[in-house]
Amino acid sequence: PLLLSFEMSLIVTVVCLLLAFPLAVILSKYSTDKNSFIVMIFILPMWMNFMLRTLAWRLILLNNGILNQILTTLGFGKVHLMNTIWAVILGTVYDYLPFMVLPIYNALVKIDNDVISAAQDLGAGQWTILRRIFIPLSIPGVVSGITMVMVPSISEFVIASMLGGGKVYLIGNVIEQAFNSGYADIHAGSGLSLSLMVLILISMVIYRFFDGEEGESSLW
Repeated sequence: PLLLSFEMSLIVTVVCLLLAFPLAVILSKYSTDKNSFIVMIFILPMWMNFMLRTLAWRLILLNNGILNQILTTLGFGKVHLMNTIWAVILGTVYDYLPFMVLPIYNALVKIDNDVISAAQDLGAGQWTILRRIFIPLSIPGVVSGITMVMVPSISEFVIASMLGGGKVYLIGNVIEQAFNSGYADIHAGSGLSLSLMVLILISMVIYRFFDGEEGESSLW
């Protein structure tokens, strides 16, 4: 379960990063008024209860759910995603994607437009601006987003239970059962929880390191 949790968390983090970075770049280019409205629309689903969002994905991914009904109507065959690791990954990506977008977006909006204009005046193309300006200056936001997505997704058990149907067994499920099952093993659950806590502390140290570097660079 621990190895599967790490693999699932790594996939979720990579997918969130690949989706979040271009989205954050696009959002950062809008004017301030449009930006606020678009960001509000983007984070609006986060105001809905976590369980309801996961239940909605369950209704979508069921074998006779909305997704398969649409595919059948279009003449395609059914896909069987429910009770698989891919359903868990999809639900986790949806729930944690805003936690990757917002830190990267906050880092990108701090970039002075004069810096981009100067780069363009010196002949830099879009790819050069992305590689030499956007990516380096967004690293603190990327690290923050990775921390905010990877750490909670490792210990995720609600999504695994609802979308995995008991067939996807993650470390969070092990800890939950260690405390709540009829054969409770509090010591094992505490030990596993402590190991995840150590991982969280390591992630916080890494984030503080990059955050400190950003502060020092801004002084210069």
